[in-house]
Amino acid sequence: MSTSPPDRGCINKLKQWRALATRYDKTATISQATLHLAGIFIRSAR
Repeated sequence: MSTSPPDRGCINKLKQWRALATRYDKTATISQATLHLAGIFIRSAR
């Protein structure tokens, strides 16, 4: 399975999530879960 790097539009959309932009989460697990949730919301909005 080949994965391609995310485009700039996707990265800019992820930066709009305050928790991801500021890394406000206390643990790496919560930060990674937030990243996954943001990705799900962005993909479902297409």
